[in-house]
Amino acid sequence: MKKQYGYPLYEGPKAYPDFNAMLRGCAAEFSSRTALSWREKPNDGAAKRITFSELYGEVADLATELLARGYRGKRAALIAPLSHDWVLLYYALLSIGAILVPLDKDWTEADLADTVGKAECSYLFCDPTAAAKAAAVQAACDLSPTVWLGEGCDGSETVSLLRAEGAARRAAGDDAFDRVELDPKAMSLLVFTSGTTGQGKGVMLTQQGILTNIIEGMKMVKPPVGKTLGVLPPHHTYGSTVGIMAHYMLGNELYLSAGIKYVPRELKQESPDYLILVPLYVETFYRRILTAVKEQGKEKKLRFGMALSRVLRKVGIDLRKKLFGEVLAAFGGRVSMVICGGAPLNREVADTFDAFGVTVLNGYGITECSPLIAVNRNKANNPASVGFPIPTVDVKIDAPNDDGEGEILVRGPIVMLGYLNNEEATREAIGEDGYFRTGDYGKLSPDGRLFITGRKKNLIILSNGKNVYPEEIEAEFTAVPGLTDIVVYEGQSRRGPEHNAIVAEIYPDRDWLEANGVTDAEAYFHGFVENYNRTAVPYKKIGKLRVRGEEFPKNTLRKIMRFKLDQTIE
Repeated sequence: MKKQYGYPLYEGPKAYPDFNAMLRGCAAEFSSRTALSWREKPNDGAAKRITFSELYGEVADLATELLARGYRGKRAALIAPLSHDWVLLYYALLSIGAILVPLDKDWTEADLADTVGKAECSYLFCDPTAAAKAAAVQAACDLSPTVWLGEGCDGSETVSLLRAEGAARRAAGDDAFDRVELDPKAMSLLVFTSGTTGQGKGVMLTQQGILTNIIEGMKMVKPPVGKTLGVLPPHHTYGSTVGIMAHYMLGNELYLSAGIKYVPRELKQESPDYLILVPLYVETFYRRILTAVKEQGKEKKLRFGMALSRVLRKVGIDLRKKLFGEVLAAFGGRVSMVICGGAPLNREVADTFDAFGVTVLNGYGITECSPLIAVNRNKANNPASVGFPIPTVDVKIDAPNDDGEGEILVRGPIVMLGYLNNEEATREAIGEDGYFRTGDYGKLSPDGRLFITGRKKNLIILSNGKNVYPEEIEAEFTAVPGLTDIVVYEGQSRRGPEHNAIVAEIYPDRDWLEANGVTDAEAYFHGFVENYNRTAVPYKKIGKLRVRGEEFPKNTLRKIMRFKLDQTIE
């Protein structure tokens, strides 16, 4: 199939051979623009801001000291949330030829120690809030003394101190950073896919793959010029590649959020022009908007406005900013685009945001592919799909069934080198023809769009041989008022597999239920299940409903960890 993109590609950012050239080139091109902004403490008044030129200077200072201390070619673990220091370390380590191993600070001490050991790290950078975990890692691994982010811990060395020492070296004539040569095809970023002790796989990514991912991805999407809010965990490639580096290469400002609970306030303080999110955040905003509208008694007004807007837009009149100014004010009043990935996105949610004047572009990626594989486009957006595969990437469907569905395979420079010290897993994932097996099922439409059906590991194969994709059923419920999360799976009967049943397990929004007079949550959601079952084919009908009392277990990208659920019934 000839690759299609809906309409001509955008020019995209300049191409660079490696991170060092990229950092230097963007600093020169966007010199006086604001690159980063943040608040040292969430309740601070004005945010701190530094230009591209200033940011490059800070990276060069830090990189110079890291070179002097022998970090080049070595592996350094980083355990911290997104911050000014995190960004500096990311750029400095990668631009000198060190290997960065970013880790989730919410993992257990055992998981962190096991992963740092498995990664064969020599150095450790850590946020002071994870000091106890750093001590456990140090006790289990042979590492240099911990270097702390922020204000530090117990008088030990900090990133700021290293940067100051590097600045002194540069002032004295040390130009080692200017002379660094990098191999863009060598391992540069080592990302672990799981926090489960002994089971996580280290994904080896290259600078060529990451830079290609950004350059080709930005030929597909044209974000507004201006500012975005960084809310994604940076130890994931979605958070670092798309959430951090893409903005630097576009010359846009990245405001570093202090944490998810501060986002509503930060949106109003910073008035971003666009956002990079996962579906859970988008769906949470959606439910909060509708709840607020109902509480204010403005449901009829909102629906009338949406209907009027649809009619006017058909004749070329766009009054969405005027009609939905109150809604958009919750996002700072300027957001016009949301780029969304990491999980399936509900079509109704995307369509509602579009009605308000916010375009939601759904995409698809996976860590092993640096991560972006496909994305919708500004003027060719179909939220039911994940868009078109990005240029230079070959996507095909393996062994498609009668509906064209099969496992999604990917080939191109964005694909990982392999899994660290795990040749067997690498051979299973990457065939001799170079195609990476994503583990996701999907299909390609005649116009070149990619549609995701579900995860291979989540697929329900019934005793009659029928296949059920849980994500398809879940999508029917994600916009239900009062529902926070839903997981569909095959309940395992203690009486034998012939008694198994499809289960819908729901975590409700208790505050919404109470505010709307719902006293029996199970009965309330059972009504929606019955409505679904009336039109569902027999083998996709829900046989059992469960309503949870506590949130589903999730990772830091807010993805539900299905393997931790008790799926037994009866």
